[in-house]
Amino acid sequence: HFPQKTNQALWPVTALEVYTSREVDAVNGTNLRLKCTFSSSSPISPQLSVTWNFQPEDLSSHEPVFYYLKEPYKLSAGRFKGRATWDGNIERYDVSIVIWNLQPTDNGTFTCQVKNPPDVDGTIGEVRLRVVQKVHFSEIHFLAIAIGSACALMIIVVTIVIICRHHRKKQQEKTTEVREKEKLKIREEKEATPLED
Repeated sequence: HFPQKTNQALWPVTALEVYTSREVDAVNGTNLRLKCTFSSSSPISPQLSVTWNFQPEDLSSHEPVFYYLKEPYKLSAGRFKGRATWDGNIERYDVSIVIWNLQPTDNGTFTCQVKNPPDVDGTIGEVRLRVVQKVHFSEIHFLAIAIGSACALMIIVVTIVIICRHHRKKQQEKTTEVREKEKLKIREEKEATPLED
């Protein structure tokens, strides 16, 4: 008998992971850094490429936003021409970009794809962008205001306590001073009055 050969399939493990903020709100007319970082099991390759694309909310076709291969490439056409700039650092595994002068038409999903040969099949990072007229009052803002107010209240209370103690101490010193003066006056009067025999 020959030992039976087992058929083992070797599934490739995703060695390249891409990380982004899932959702971002930004104010109309401002600039926004779309953060994208990655990790790779391979050392950084000179052939590393970064592709940023955009899909509008109406789910029409993907549009190019930015491309990097050895150096940043500027778009020659499209809605992001002159509005997307490189803000990454490959050595730090950062492939972020900045979108300038956000418009309501920029609402949609940005994708960040990194290829680091031989790691070319990895996750694609997605950022859902909502361009708003003004910032929504989030829980974090509420928490910051609550903590700030509590700190301000504590400072006011401590200041009032210090002022009251200082004032009370001054009053006690005055009262003690007046009593000492009265005692001294009485003593002086006793010494000044002749003793009768």
